[in-house]
Amino acid sequence: MKNYDDLKEKAKSALETIADVSAEAYKIAEAKAKVLARKAKLNTEMAKERNIIRRNYNEIGKKFYELHKDTPTEQFTEDFEKLSLSFERIDAIKAELEELKKPPVVEVDDDECCEEVTSEESSQEQESADNAVESPEDNSGENEEENFEESSEDYS
Repeated sequence: MKNYDDLKEKAKSALETIADVSAEAYKIAEAKAKVLARKAKLNTEMAKERNIIRRNYNEIGKKFYELHKDTPTEQFTEDFEKLSLSFERIDAIKAELEELKKPPVVEVDDDECCEEVTSEESSQEQESADNAVESPEDNSGENEEENFEESSEDYS
């Protein structure tokens, strides 16, 4: 019986130790989870603030450009030239896209046999091509300011 009582005491002691260790592990895990949750919340708040800063910088840059685009200071001349080149390139791309919307001119020899394309098929193909090329934000602004606002909003 003594062996049974010893075994019972050892089992009881082991269970108490396990319970104590489990309680400590739970407290440690709980504390770490709270710290991780707080870190995640703070990182999210910091990312939001950085986005606000980025938007404000963007707005300041737009306003500065609008105020000084005709007479940039020496410090910004190169940057303004880069912007102007980009605006010109965008205008050229838009013009090319407009040209591509027109039906192609194809010269056909009378001797060659080819399929006739009905105007309905041709217009359906044109619509498909137009939809594939145009983006939903494609507003063909006429001046650089509108183009600048359109393109810079993509980076906000």
